Formats: sequence, structure tokens, C-alpha cells
Amino acid sequence: MTENIHRQATVVGKAARTRLNGHEPLVIWLTGLSGAGKSTIANLLEERLHEWGMHTYLLDGDNVRAGLNGDLGFGDADRRENVRRVAHAATLMVDAGLVVVVSLISPFAADRELARGLVGDGEFCEVFVDAPLPVAEARDPKGLYRKARRGELKNFTGIDSPYERPRNPDVHVDTSVLSAGEAADAILAWLPVTAGKPG
Repeated sequence: MTENIHRQATVVGKAARTRLNGHEPLVIWLTGLSGAGKSTIANLLEERLHEWGMHTYLLDGDNVRAGLNGDLGFGDADRRENVRRVAHAATLMVDAGLVVVVSLISPFAADRELARGLVGDGEFCEVFVDAPLPVAEARDPKGLYRKARRGELKNFTGIDSPYERPRNPDVHVDTSVLSAGEAADAILAWLPVTAGKPG
């Protein structure tokens, strides 16, 4: 199928877009259980980066599933395809010179490594937004854990579908002890100066 596809050369490339933007592109990939605080932290991150004058885009799991990935379910194969599509979308945005914040459960380590491998060295930051299952379940902002416990929601990560904890994330934030703002600060402190961080 792909033998008839030939990449089209473009005049304006990643380096030119990066120069125009005034900062290096980057993927900040937030992974963790539902209710861990990924979306809240991702929004704070993008807001702060925007204030710094950086060109950003936020890819949130629920928003992506409402459109681009609306045809996917929640079995293992569909979860992997969900991550694959988001990873490729993020790669296109990195090519555009953006800082892309991804907020996605992305439960499988191999899929997160695939996402990292699509961009260049130093262009990917894996953030483990860690909340113990009882803490995430107690928050349950969308009522999903309750549905999963009642058997109304199948293949729910942490209940009847596995979550593979990152072994060596670039940043590890425990939201059972850190506020969303403190977690965002910890991630921002990791950013290389070349990505646009003031100072």
C-alpha cells in the first residue's frame, strides 16, 4: 500500500519554521491514570508557555477522541492506534516548530516509546502524572471509575485494563502531594533553555 506513496519535498522546512518561531520545537507528553490531573496540568503548561511567547498546541485525549479518533474504542488495539495517531499528529506539529503538549492516558510503554522515536533527540519529554489508583478513583471527576466498578464501562484503565507505569520518565510528578500548579512548575523547570524558557 505504501509503495505508491512518495514524500513531497517542501521549500520551507522545520529549521526555517523554528527560526521564525524563535524557539525549539518540543513534545511534552503527559501520561497517567484518568483523574491523575493530566488535563489540568496540560492547560496550565500551555498557558504558561503562551505567556512566554512560545507557539504551542494542546492535544487532549478527550478532544482528540471527539474528532480525529472518534472511530476508536477502548480495547488494547484501539488504545494503541489512538496513541499512534496522536503521536504522528504531534510529530507534524513539531515539524511546524511548535511546542506540543499531549495529555493522554497512553497506558502502554511501547506506544509511548514509539511516540518518542518519531521526533529528534531532545524533542520529547515524557511526564508521568502519578496518582495512586485510590486517589484518582476518589477524585473521579467524570464519574468513570464508578461506571467501571459497576461494570457499565469496559476496558477502563486501572480497573480492567492495565496501565504500565513509566520506568524512567523525564519528569515524575506525584499529584497526591503536589498541586497542579506545583506539578506544572516542575515540568517547566525541566525545559531546556533552547526550548524558549526565559533566563
